[in-house]
Amino acid sequence: MENHHADTRDAVRQLFDTVDAISVQGYDQERKVVYWNIGSEKIYGYSAEEAVGQKLEDLIIPEHMREGVVSAHRDWVTDGIEIPASELTLRNKSGQDVSVYSSHVMFRSARDEYEMYCIDVYLGDVKKAQRQAVSKEELLNSVFESIPDLFFLLTEDGRIVECHAGDSRKLYVEYEQIVGKHMVDFLPEEVSAKFKASIAKSIAEGGVLSFEYYLDLPIGRIYFEARLSHLPGQKQVVVIARDITEANEAAELIRKQAYFDSLTSIPNRLLSLDRLSQMIKEMERSGEKAAVVFLDVDDFKKVNDSLGHDVGDKVLVEAANRLSSVVRDSDTVGRLGGDEFIVLLGALAESFDAVGTVEKLLGVFREPFTIDGRELILTTSIGVAVFPDNGESATDLLRNADAAMYQSKEAGRNTYSFFTKQMNAMILRRLEIEEQLYGALERGEFEVCYQPKINLRSGRIMGAEALLRWHSSVMGSVSPDEFIPIAEHTGLIVPIGKFVLAQALACLKEWGRASGQEYTMAVNLSPRQFRDQDFIDYVKQSLRTSGVAPERLEFEITEGVLLIGQACVDDILTGLHALGIKLSMDDFGTGYSSLSYLRRYDFDLLKIDRSFVGGITTNKEDRDLVTATIAMAHSLNLEVVAEGVETADQLNVLCKLGCDVAQGYHFSKPIPARELMDYRLTDSCMVGG
Repeated sequence: MENHHADTRDAVRQLFDTVDAISVQGYDQERKVVYWNIGSEKIYGYSAEEAVGQKLEDLIIPEHMREGVVSAHRDWVTDGIEIPASELTLRNKSGQDVSVYSSHVMFRSARDEYEMYCIDVYLGDVKKAQRQAVSKEELLNSVFESIPDLFFLLTEDGRIVECHAGDSRKLYVEYEQIVGKHMVDFLPEEVSAKFKASIAKSIAEGGVLSFEYYLDLPIGRIYFEARLSHLPGQKQVVVIARDITEANEAAELIRKQAYFDSLTSIPNRLLSLDRLSQMIKEMERSGEKAAVVFLDVDDFKKVNDSLGHDVGDKVLVEAANRLSSVVRDSDTVGRLGGDEFIVLLGALAESFDAVGTVEKLLGVFREPFTIDGRELILTTSIGVAVFPDNGESATDLLRNADAAMYQSKEAGRNTYSFFTKQMNAMILRRLEIEEQLYGALERGEFEVCYQPKINLRSGRIMGAEALLRWHSSVMGSVSPDEFIPIAEHTGLIVPIGKFVLAQALACLKEWGRASGQEYTMAVNLSPRQFRDQDFIDYVKQSLRTSGVAPERLEFEITEGVLLIGQACVDDILTGLHALGIKLSMDDFGTGYSSLSYLRRYDFDLLKIDRSFVGGITTNKEDRDLVTATIAMAHSLNLEVVAEGVETADQLNVLCKLGCDVAQGYHFSKPIPARELMDYRLTDSCMVGG
C-alpha cells in the first residue's frame, strides 16, 4: 500500500519504537535505512546505529535475492507496483537464516519522497508476537490491508473511538466533533442506515464488508467506498473509507458515452432500444399497451447544406429539448442517429391513448426554431407502432413505426400515421424486392428500353431516353418506382447504372450506324452513383469502348442528386462537363431549390416534370408555370424538354409556348432497342398547327 502522509509514518514509528516482538525497518528511495526499531535489533542483530544509512540489500538480504529485491523496490517507487506480503528467509548479522513473514508499506512525503517500511514477524515467535500485540497494532495492521483515506475505530454500537483523516476536508463534520459520537448522529440518514446495517452484518458474519456512499461536502460531492472489519477480541470495528470520486466520475463518463447521445445528451440508439426491450417486458407483465413513436425532421438535410452543420446541430439539440418537454418522466426520448428520434410511451390502456402525446410531439415543431438570430420553420413526420397490436418484439415495432413514418412523408409531411396491416404488406413487398434484386443483374433480368424524344421544331426524332425495366423470374415485372429506390438504398444501383450506360451507348452506336443520323441518348443518374469515385473514369472508358461522341450523351440529374453534398456534386459535374457530355435538370419544378441549382451548375437542358405537362390544357396555374419555365430556360440558353406528353392538345400547347423537345405516350411508350431501330412517327403524332 501507499500512504501519502508523513503524520501516519511518524505515528507508525512511535507505535513500534517500543515494540520488540515485530521488526519494523524504514528505507528511503535509495533503500538506505532511516528507521530501525528494537524488534529489528532482536531479529537481525544490528543495532540502530549500525543499521541506519546501510542499504537494505547489503544488510539483511541474501546475495541470491538482492537483484530481485532492488528491482521490486524500484518498480514500487517508479511504477506503483506493490511488493506483496510473503514468507522470506533473510539473514542476520551473524549470517544466519532468519525466517519471517514480511509486509510492506510505502509512505510519500509532501516533497514527493518515498520511504518504504518493512514489517517482519519472526515466525519462530509468532504466538509470542501475537500475545504482545496491542489494540493499536491491530488497528494499524487492518489499515495496512486497505488503501485508506479516512480511518475510524468504532465500538460495536457505532461510537467512534478514534479517527484519522488524511484529508480533513473529506470529513462530514470537523474532527473535534467526531470522536465519542455515534456515526449515525452526524451522517445523513441514508448513509447512516448503510453504516448501521453493515456494522451489524460485520459483527454477525465477520470478514471484510464494503459498500459505497457519497457525501455533499464544501469541496463538492465526494464518493466513498467504506470497508468494515470486526475485531472480536477488542469488540471494535475498523472502518476505512476510500475516496473513489475520480473512478466514479470516470465510470459515469464511460456510461454516458456508451448510452447517451454526445450532441443532445438524450439516450442514444443503444440505450433507446434497450429501454424498448425492457418496456415490452413490463407491458407483457402488466397487460398494458405501449407505443413506439418514430420521428424524422422534414428536409433537415437542407438545413445542413444551406446553413451549415453547426446550425443543424443546434436544431437537433433544440428538437431534443422540445420533445423531452412534452412527455412523462417515465417515457423515453432518444436519438437514433442523424435527424431521427424515437419516443417510447408505456402503460397505455388503449392504442388511442398515445394520440394526445403524439399530437404534442407534432405541435412542438409549430413554433419557429430561433438559431443564431435566424428563424427556421421546420416540421416533422411521425410514425407510430403499438405493442402488441403492431408487433411483439423491439425489431418489429421499430420497423413498423419507421414504415408508418414514411407513410406520413408520402402524405405530405408535418403529420403522423399509425401502422396498419396494409403497411405491413408494403414492408413484406419491399423486403421481397430487395431479396430478388440481389443477383438480378447476373441472371439477366434487366432490360433497357428507350422512349423516343421528338424535336418540336422539325417534327423529327432527335434521340431517346434510356429507361430500365426489370422482369423478375420470381415476381414478374416490377415497377421502377418500386425497385429503383431500393437499389439506391442497397448500393446495387451502382453496378446496375453501369449496365444501363453500357447498354444505352451500344444502342446509340448501332442506332446511329443503322440510320445514318446523329441521335442523342439521355441516361438517368442516381445519388449513389455520384459517390462512386470511379464514375468519371468509367464514363470515359465507356465512351471510348462504344465510340460514341460525348456530346451525343446526356445525363439527367434530379434535385435528389444535387442534395447529396456540394463538393461531391461539383467534382462529378465539372468532370462530365469537361468531357463534353450534356447535362439535363430532370423533373424541374418539383423541388425546392431548382432555380439555385440552375445558377450554380452548367446545365444544357431543362426537363419539365410530367405532373405540370399533364395539366397545361386544364389548369391555368400549370400552364402559367410551364410558360414561365420555358421563357426562363431560353433566357439562360437552355433547351426545354417536356416529358409525359400524352395528348395532341398538350403537344399543341407546348409547340405554341416554344418548347424544344417532347416525349411521352403520345409518341411512344418505352420500347426495346430492336423496336427503336425501326421506329417511325405516325401521322397522328406529327406536330400540327
